[in-house]
Amino acid sequence: MTAKAVIRSMRLRTLPLSTAGIVLGIMLACAGHSVRWYVILLTILTTISLQILSNMSNELGDWLSGVDGSGREGPKYGIEGGGLTEDEMRSCIRIMVLVCCILGLGMIRSSFGTVFCIESECLVILGGAAIWAAIHYTLGKHPYGYIGLGDLFVFIFFGLVPVVGGYFVCIHRIDPWTLMPGTATGLFSIGVLNVNNIRDMKSDAANRVTVPLKIGGKRARIYHTVLIVAGWAVMVAFTLLRTHGWLPYLYLITLPLYIKHLAGVWKLDGRALDPMLPLLVISTFIFALLAGIGYILQ
Repeated sequence: MTAKAVIRSMRLRTLPLSTAGIVLGIMLACAGHSVRWYVILLTILTTISLQILSNMSNELGDWLSGVDGSGREGPKYGIEGGGLTEDEMRSCIRIMVLVCCILGLGMIRSSFGTVFCIESECLVILGGAAIWAAIHYTLGKHPYGYIGLGDLFVFIFFGLVPVVGGYFVCIHRIDPWTLMPGTATGLFSIGVLNVNNIRDMKSDAANRVTVPLKIGGKRARIYHTVLIVAGWAVMVAFTLLRTHGWLPYLYLITLPLYIKHLAGVWKLDGRALDPMLPLLVISTFIFALLAGIGYILQ
């Protein structure tokens, strides 16, 4: 095992996407409320640890199923690159589960003062579900990522849960309006998965079912366009209904990035699509950051 291989398997370029929703939820909470800095820090670290767990589990699952073979279009990570064995990856996954539990319980304890209240216990259950979802995307006897359910779980755990849940952890109440920015973030996150699946259609065909494989490359690109446009429409509607002035519209600065991304998705194919993934990830993170800043400054 080498540190370089472990870092490759962490897939650090995906981390801005996982933190986009939680940062937006936290910033929505910070608008008009005082939130302790260590609660914010532990919430973000818990989110990052779950993403790393998901990335490592995804790599091992794809390797064991044969999805990550010689025909794969995407980058090579720890196992495929030869820096990690299967057993070493399993050890890394166990360590990350422990890290997720420690950070998650620390987050709950720092926010609510105890893990033995109804709110804390609900968050413990949600955290357990998040760990299960992170592992079983491609691992286990019936991985949901191989039967076309990845989009649904990404929408829940990259959109609704981080935004609504992050808001709740910070100020101990749920605001139904946060479902709208949560929906926007979730739709953009599905877009990241969809681009990945369009790129890997050839290598995925024999081992898994994805939305692009179900509907074909052209319709997958139409679906992708709908995801991005719908995400923007929901966020603009939220801004119109819940804010005032021009500052909450700061996220409009990112529109050219999304236009460039969509143009690339329609123009490119196979491995050439790979740059469109980090472009959408970074665009979504900046979008969420600017939306949160604008909401606070209004």
